[in-house]
Formats: sequence, structure tokens, C-alpha cells
Amino acid sequence: MATLRMAAVAAPFGRDLEEDFARISTLMSEARAAGVRLLALPEACLGGYLTSLDGPEDLPPALRCDGPEIRRLAALAREMVVVAGYCELDGSGVRYNSAVCVTGDGVLANYRKVHQPLREDASYRAGDRFAAFDSPVGRLGLQICYDKAFPEAARALALDGAEIVVSVSAWPLSATDPHPDPAQDRWTRRFDLFDRARALENQIVWLAANQSGTFGSLRFAAGAKIVDPGGEVLATTGVTAGTAVADLDVAAAVESARRAMGYLRDLRPETYGAAAAPSPAAA
Repeated sequence: MATLRMAAVAAPFGRDLEEDFARISTLMSEARAAGVRLLALPEACLGGYLTSLDGPEDLPPALRCDGPEIRRLAALAREMVVVAGYCELDGSGVRYNSAVCVTGDGVLANYRKVHQPLREDASYRAGDRFAAFDSPVGRLGLQICYDKAFPEAARALALDGAEIVVSVSAWPLSATDPHPDPAQDRWTRRFDLFDRARALENQIVWLAANQSGTFGSLRFAAGAKIVDPGGEVLATTGVTAGTAVADLDVAAAVESARRAMGYLRDLRPETYGAAAAPSPAAA
């Protein structure tokens, strides 16, 4: 039995990188003291998210994946596997909304967000692939925020062998019809439903990190959590800032979930052709 202690964070992050690194350092120190080996930090925790989804303004600092900030993040991670979101600048000057997975040895994987809500595409270019990768804590997959609304994204990672998917977000509460109780907000409910459904339908472990507090015109839902392969929430921060921590033998949990009802095993891909592209009506 190889039990893995995992943690997912809900916390606020802004434009000041030194303040962000100070918060990250504290979160990592607390996680390390608790014996955490896999830590998920929110989307855009290095430099903050967009201040609104109406268009490009007050953009976050753009960082290179091979630059000093990501090397600093890796040095802080040391023996832990850490996933963190940032605004990536590629060699041609294009920005991506990205998540990086690091240990003290360096970068294990870098993912560029594929699905973009509202006007996010005015600030970032979209990524174009989902791929799982091996890490010291098992085979992982990465997603960012709106990606979780697309079952195909998580399915692609599960079919590529990911047993754990880390989904980092800056998921807001409803802007058009907010509920006075954040726990009852419709966007909080959707966030939680997506997390549980993606874990259950792929029979994988799901770590969801999220921003908390407010930034610009956005108020975030928090809701960091760890979900097991049966869709059960093992730990959550609820609608407040904090760190959700859980212990699980991932391989055993995945094997047990798939033993009788194997959703990946029982797929019938030859029947799904029409599902691969939107209909004209949907478009």
C-alpha cells in the first residue's frame, strides 16, 4: 500500500510577484510540515489572473517556462511535486494561460490552457493538446479552469494513463446573478459538479485548486478539493481560503473503482463520431 498525501489550495494571488512568492513559500512550508507530496496551487498564482473577462487590460506579468521565476518555484518545491498557474511567454512573444509542474529537479511538464471562456482569447493564445506525464507521485494530467467543463479533456488524459488530474482555476462566482451565500451560488455548484463528474466518469483522482477572494471585477469561488475515483469528495476548503489535504493509495483506489464497472474499458468509440465536432446549431 503506497499512500499519497495530496493537497489543493484556495488562496488569493495578485500582480506583485514577491507577495505571490511569499504566500507560495508559506503554503509550501505548511504542506511540507504536514507530509504533503503533491501540492496544487491555483491558476495564475504567479502574477494574478485577469481583472475582468471583457477584454485585455492590466495583464499579468509574462514569464518564460525556462525563466528565473519558474526556477525559483522549483527550488521552493524541493522534494514535493507542485503544480502552479502562470502567464507564459513563448519565444515568439505569444502569451498563454499555463500551468507548470515542478520539483526541486526542475520542470516535469508545462500545459497551455486549451478552452477559453468569454474574452479570455483576447489576452492569451489557446493551447492545442492534452498529454499525461510521469512524475515521482505517479502519472499526472493538467487542466486549467474552463477545461473542466469539457468531458473530452479529462477523458483524453485518462486514456493517456493519468491516474491523477490536477485542475487549477481562477473560477469566479456568478457575475450576472450572484447569490448572497457563495455556497449556493450557481457557479460554485457548477465548479463542484464538474470536479466530481470528471473524477467519477474517468475513475481517477481529481485535485482542484482555485483562487479565493476578489481581484478586479471577479470574486472567486474558492472550493479547493480532492475527489476520489468514485466521485466522493475526500477534503474541501468550502467557499473559504485554505488547503484541502487527503491521503489515498491512488493505484489501489483506481483499480478498485474500475474492477467491476470499467468506464474506460467499456468505451465504444466507434459510435461517437458525431460527438467530436460541434453541430451547426451549437456553433
